[in-house]
Parts: sequence; C-alpha cells; structure tokens
Amino acid sequence: MKAPLSWIKEYVDVPADVTTEELTRRLTLTGLKLEGIDSPGAQITGPLVIGRVLTLEPEPQKNGKTINWCTVDVGDANGTGEPQGIVCGAHNFEVGDLVVVVLPGGVLPGGFEISARKTYGHVSAGMICSARELGLGEDHDGIIVLPADAGVPGEDVRAVLGLDEEIIEFEINPDRAYALSLRGIAREVLVSVEGASGFRDPALRDTPPADDAGYPVVLEDQAGCPVFVARTVSGVDPSATTPDFIVQRITAAGMRPISLAVDVTNYVMLETGRPIHGYDLDKLQGAIVVRRAREGERLTTLDGAERVLDAEDLVVTDDSGIIGLGGVMGGETTEMSETTSRILVESAHWDPVAMFRTGKRHKITSEAGKRNERGVDPTICAAAADRVVELLTTYGGATADPGVTEVGTAPAPAPIEVAADRAARVAGIDIPEDRVVATLEAVGCTVSGVGTGTLEVLPPPWRPDLTDPQDTTEEVIRLVGYDTIPAVLPTAPAGRGLTRDQQLRRRVGRTAAAAGYVEVVTFPFVGESDLDALGLPGDDPRRTTLRLSNPLSSEAPSMTTTLLPGLLRAAARNVGHGTDSVALFEIATVTIPGSGEPAPILPVDRRPTEEEFAAVTGALPDQPLRLAVVATGEAEATGWWGTGRGVAWSDAIDVVQRVADALGLRLMTSAVAQAPWHPGRCAALELDGQVVGHAGELHPRVCDAFGLPPRSVAAEIDLDALLGAAVHLRPAPSFSGYPVAKEDVALVVTSDVPAAAVEQALREGAGDLLESVRLFDVYTGDQVAAGHKSLAYALRFRAPDRTLVEGEAAQARDAAVARAAEVTGAAQR
Repeated sequence: MKAPLSWIKEYVDVPADVTTEELTRRLTLTGLKLEGIDSPGAQITGPLVIGRVLTLEPEPQKNGKTINWCTVDVGDANGTGEPQGIVCGAHNFEVGDLVVVVLPGGVLPGGFEISARKTYGHVSAGMICSARELGLGEDHDGIIVLPADAGVPGEDVRAVLGLDEEIIEFEINPDRAYALSLRGIAREVLVSVEGASGFRDPALRDTPPADDAGYPVVLEDQAGCPVFVARTVSGVDPSATTPDFIVQRITAAGMRPISLAVDVTNYVMLETGRPIHGYDLDKLQGAIVVRRAREGERLTTLDGAERVLDAEDLVVTDDSGIIGLGGVMGGETTEMSETTSRILVESAHWDPVAMFRTGKRHKITSEAGKRNERGVDPTICAAAADRVVELLTTYGGATADPGVTEVGTAPAPAPIEVAADRAARVAGIDIPEDRVVATLEAVGCTVSGVGTGTLEVLPPPWRPDLTDPQDTTEEVIRLVGYDTIPAVLPTAPAGRGLTRDQQLRRRVGRTAAAAGYVEVVTFPFVGESDLDALGLPGDDPRRTTLRLSNPLSSEAPSMTTTLLPGLLRAAARNVGHGTDSVALFEIATVTIPGSGEPAPILPVDRRPTEEEFAAVTGALPDQPLRLAVVATGEAEATGWWGTGRGVAWSDAIDVVQRVADALGLRLMTSAVAQAPWHPGRCAALELDGQVVGHAGELHPRVCDAFGLPPRSVAAEIDLDALLGAAVHLRPAPSFSGYPVAKEDVALVVTSDVPAAAVEQALREGAGDLLESVRLFDVYTGDQVAAGHKSLAYALRFRAPDRTLVEGEAAQARDAAVARAAEVTGAAQR
C-alpha cells in the first residue's frame, strides 16, 4: 500500500518535529512494516520551472507532422530573463497558458538529459513536459497545462505537481485490510506516533436517508451480500477531466488514471477502503438482483475474458442477465465509457470468503478484490457512495438524483471476553488494566466490565480480524510496544536430562566418530534411478516407496527406504572435490509405506477423540531409525612410516561391531548375497538370530553408478533394533591383579563357516575364566585340505580372585575347542 504523506496528514495531525523516518519507524514497530519511502521527483534534477507561453507558431513538416515553435517566459530561471525558444510537438495548449518547462542541464526520469539542441530548424533550449515525461502517469497525448493560479514564471514547479511529495509504501498483513486505505493508516498513526491527534474520519459524513425513489435492488443472498447501497447521478460531462490532485494521489498510490468516473471510485476506495463500482445507468435493464450463479452461466468481464461461472460465485444481474462478478469485477455490458453521462454508483459489502474463493477460482486479482476478500468496514457503504456522488457533482458537472437505495443490514461484530491481565501475562511485563482499556479504546473497541477482572470487548466494524482473546491481547502488546518487552531467558525447569534413547543415540554417534567417520545429513528423497543404481531387484521391498504429492524434485519424488543413496552421493561429491579418503555416517529415519489408507481430516472446532487420533496414527507410515556408513580410499594413510591400507569389507563390519559393542551387544556375521553389496564380500549382521543389517564391499557396478572408486565399502543397520536391546547403564569393568594365562589354538573348518560362529562357540565352551578371544590369523593353502581354512585364535584366561593353577587354562582351552568342534565341525591342527 502506497500512501502520500500529505494525504495521511489530511486526516491526522502529526507533530511538526516528527520526521518521516520516525513516523515510519513507529508504524513498523506497531505492525505496518515499511517497504520504502519514495518521491515522484527523486529522479528529476536541475531546473524544472513554471513557464508562460508567449508565442506559438505551428510549422508543418515534410513528414506530415506539425510542430510548434514557442517562446516561453521562464522568468530569471535561465539566467537572462529573456524568453526561451522551445520546439514542442503537443497541441493542447495556447498562448498565455502556464506550462512545465525543464531547462538545459535538467535530467528527467530514466537519465534523460536536457540540453539546447538544433531540431526542426530551431535551437530548442529546453522542453515543455508531459505527465509521462515527468513520471506522473502514462498520459503522453499532450503537455501539462497548469492552472492559472499555479504561480509565476520561473518558480520551481515541483511543489505544484507534487513531485517533492514523500510517498510511503507499507507491507500490509492479510488480516489488516483496514490499513489498505488512508483512513486506516491515519488511525494507525494516531495510536502509534506519540503526539499525533485530531483524527478526521473521511467516512464520517452525513448521508441522505434511504427512500423508495432509489434504483430497485433485490438481495437474494444476504449472507453473501449483507448490504447494498446504490446512488445515481445524471448529467456527467463525459469530457470532464480528473482534477490534478486526484490524478497525483492515485498515481502515487500505484494506480493508473483512466477517466473521471473511474478515477473517482478508485480515489474513494483508497481514501476509505471501501471498493466502489460504477455502472452506465443507460445500459441497465430493470432491477439489480444479487444472487449466486447457476452452473454453466457465463460472463464477459471488464478485462474481456469470458468466464464460466461456478454455483458459489456471487453475481450481480438485471433483466438482461449477469452484469458483474460481485465484489471482484464488473461486466462488459454495463461498462462506463467515454460517452457515459448517467452513472449508478454501487457500494456493497461482500462476504470475504466468497470473494477470496471467486478470485482464486477465476484467477482475478484486483485492488477491489484484494480489499473485499480481506474484510472491509460494512458500515460505511452509504458514506463511500455519497463521497463518490459528491466528487462527480463537483468535478464532473453531474446532478445527484434524489433516490437513495440501501438494502440489508451491516453484520455486527461479536463481543470478546478476555481476562484483564492476559496481555500482561503473555508479554511478561506489567500492563495495568487502565492501560489495557485505553489501548483497546484507542483502536476503536468498546470496553465494558472494567474492574471485574474480565473485560468484554466489542471490536469496531473496521476490524474483522479481532475475533478472540488472542487478537485483543496482540493489539494491546503491539501498541504498548514489542520493543519495551525485555529479552529474558526463562528459568530452565528441573528435568532428568537426556532420555535413554537420546543417550544411546549420542553414544552411537560418538562411537562412529571415534572410528574416523564424519556425520552428514542428506535429503530423504529418492527416485527410481537411485534404486536402479543400487542394483535392487524388481521384487526388493526397498523399491516400495511412499510417493510425495508435492516433491521438491521430479527426479526424487519418493521418501527413501534406505539411507545409502544419499550417503553414496555425498561421498561421491567429496571424492569429486578432491578428497581421496572419505568416511561418512548418517543416523536418520527411512519411510516404509503402510496400508495406504489416507489419514482422516481432524475437526478444528473440538478436541479430536482418541479413536480419531488413533486413525491418524494408524495412517502414518513406519519410520524406523537407521545407521548407515560409507568409506572409500585409505583406512590407514600412507606416509614415511610405510605403505597405508585401503578400506576393505572388514572395515564396514568393524565400525558396526564397534557400535554394537558400545551398546553392550554382540552381532553375529554370516556371508550373504544382498544388493548393493558385492555378492562374495557381504555380511549379514544378526542380533539374537534376527538379521538387523548388512555390511561389506559395494558392488563394482554400484560404485560406477554413483561415481565412487572401486572397492568402496558401506553398511546399513536397523538402529531401532539395536537401541531396543542395548544396555543403557553398563557396569564398570572389573580388573584382576592376577597374572593372565595365554593359550593359542588353530582350528580347521570348512570355508563356509564364519569366523564369528567359531568365536562364539569358543566363548561358550571356555567358561567364566575366559577374559578375551581374538582371531589373529586366517590360513588357506597346501597345509589344509581344499575347501577348508585355518583360524588361529588367541585365548586369554584369568581369575578375578586368584592365580590359576597348572592345567586350569589348558582345561578351559580344551573345553572351548570341544564346543567349537561340536557346533562348527572344527578340528584342532
């Protein structure tokens, strides 16, 4: 909303020492955010003065154009006092007229520099200006002819044209439609700027009472149109021009001058906030009827578009059919034209919801619709219509017809009950009750119940946004001043710290970071191409994804069922940027589609029932927590100390085993073929006999598809399963001061027996004396049979309270070997 400062001050007195910057600062603090301060003449520099035409000599040219060679009195502005010779192509002025002259050295909008130059056989020392050349409008058919009392030749013309006017542009929130008018902005100045006074309401005027002589109007849908005021004027001079002050003001507000009748309705809309529509009275046929449209009806609107109407659209009709889309846009058949001399002025109040839906449905955006869909004061329809009639009779030579039509009753605002101390409690500062009352009354509310602890607040009709205690509380706090509320950190309530799951999740993250992995967060979206790149078969359950209705990218329209695509892309991006060795991990949820039943729409007028909550919860997809890792490059760096070691499938298993160990768990591993891993270098990770994840070397085709180096490794595990079985508070380890007994065994097993299974059997058989077991060698070669391998384990035995006697360690070792032989078929070498 753009508002000239002088127009604002026409309705409210502002202290002389309050600058424009201070005024806009205060308005911004109370909710009318400043967008900018501009001036129509900001781009005009140099001498721009009043000139009087002394001579005018038409000179036809060979190209068929006639120019005027003029001498213009510009006083002493040219430094000589002599008349200025100027060539002008316009023909709407005469000798003796006062005109606007820019002299050599001046610069017009767009950087157009004026200099004395020879043209059409004369030296033209300046230019006589049109409105468009000065940035005051689009009129370029003729130059600006000033009133006879505009001033004397040579005087600066900026003040006369309003070029030095300051225009303030505000950002208006959708719920504050009253501020889309000078009336509303002036009210805000009154309550926001200290010392402002003397509010003069442009809608407060005596209006003639309704009678039976007015134009007939019937409201068939009073819910959609509660009030309809109609006034008629006759004898409008079609050639009458719009007064300069109206042109300047509506142009400053960002609207284009069209004709007197149209400009007057726009002027009153900007002044009062009430949209007005004018009909050519001679084109109307019979009574005006406001009703809902019928399916299939059509209307050609003022923009020339033929629109198929909806049954929810409010329409204005007469005997000829539909003549307007109520509150949004008029129809072509009754449009005012350059020959219109009789006008019917419509000032009606429309249902905001219906206006919004109609505007969206037909994709119509207009200044009137913008106000109607937000809610306008329903009590000023008669005053706004009367103001239009006044301007048409004053400047258009019209006569107001005696009949006045006013149908319907303005809807009354509902009272609001609010605790007197509510604003103080919300703001956290002391706001006495008398100040609460004074503030609410300042914005136009009527307040009763003072002293009872509960106030009954009746909002003014121009504030349809005030509907509940929260709204009145906001009004009080914003006018008391958000800047007066101190920033105080609340005292943290006593708590129990992090929950069990939070502690365990942090433990997982710290363990992965300690293993050399860096945490990342990736987008949880995938497309079919990502799943294809992973090499997932067509029946893989990970291909069943939840598709989004409004995805960020058409290439990734679904929620992911695995963390690997995003993690692999992140690793490839880092490799592409020159990082040779990358180790990343991510802890995040994936989305597993459920039954597909849509979630019910919960009510907003009451608390949903437990059954309704359960229905919503049941419609949600399962979102288990996962841990995924990826590594590429070197696991151990190369340096002066020797050759490094590249990552291997065992590194992916190792980091997951470290995480499990930090949670007090042991995972069993077994070879398995699972995409996207290499079929011979992939391990299934089991917890209590249930597969909870996989780890190993990525398939070469997967590495190639994601742009990763060969032999890259990855793992993904169900973290929910691990956290559910994890040991929350692990007991501190006990240490024995007695010596350790060392026993090594080499066991031969078939190649398909996992080393982890052998280790587990050794632990089971060794008993309580076993302190640790470690695989330190794997051998395949001539000394073992084909299809077999030799696994060498270091067993360490120790008692917590004594020194082991001779033979105890050997006994425990033999029991361990026996158990391994029983479970895995191992034979001791």
